[in-house]
Amino acid sequence: MATYRKLICGVSSHISHVLGNGVQRAEFHLPSHITGIQSLGTRNVPWIISGRTMFVQTQDTPNPNSLKFLPGRMVLDSGTMNFAGPRDAYCSPLARQLFRIDGVKSVFFGPDFITITKADVEMEWKVIKPDVFAAIMDFFTSGLPVVNEDSKPNRDTAPSDDDDEVVAMIKELLDTRIRPTVQEDGGDVVFHGFEDGVVKLKLEGSCTSCPSSIVTLKNGIQNMLQFYVPEVDSVEQVKEEETAQI
Repeated sequence: MATYRKLICGVSSHISHVLGNGVQRAEFHLPSHITGIQSLGTRNVPWIISGRTMFVQTQDTPNPNSLKFLPGRMVLDSGTMNFAGPRDAYCSPLARQLFRIDGVKSVFFGPDFITITKADVEMEWKVIKPDVFAAIMDFFTSGLPVVNEDSKPNRDTAPSDDDDEVVAMIKELLDTRIRPTVQEDGGDVVFHGFEDGVVKLKLEGSCTSCPSSIVTLKNGIQNMLQFYVPEVDSVEQVKEEETAQI
């Protein structure tokens, strides 16, 4: 699985030093022409944004596998939200970005903090933290809402009582790994079933008439599904006329 790494022009980051009570501060440098924001505080406040810097803190929790990230701004207007897995993050662009980082098991939003729980006890936080810092900064500079309240799960990959373990895993991979990548290129992929080892998918948007759509289907999607789900023998494209008959 590819680690989430989003490079922003002119941005560099490093962890500056450890503060009291297990708090760390990550410092991100932005070119002054991007923000033009004056200093909003002193060293005594948990975050500082100026024309050149943005600070994100981390704080230990009683659970060594969980770490709090404090972006220095409101995350939720009220209450909390828990995302136990990638499929629960359909309503949050921020949670979806965080789940694309290798090692992230669950995400929890509080009023002014984000708690990340890692899946692998053996994986060190120093491996995950730089990608989490980058994802948080990238998101909060994008202007996107933390939560889209009117968002709904994709109907084709929504969990069903009829799904066996293999189908459930295929749907999760499509939702969390494959669909976001295809959508970045202006297309989408719709699940139309799994039978006798064959996954049936319909390509939409830019993927419909793309010359490399077959390559994407076979070398990209098929290879990934086969890697994680040995029961998958092949992936076949469902044509428009076939869809009309379903």
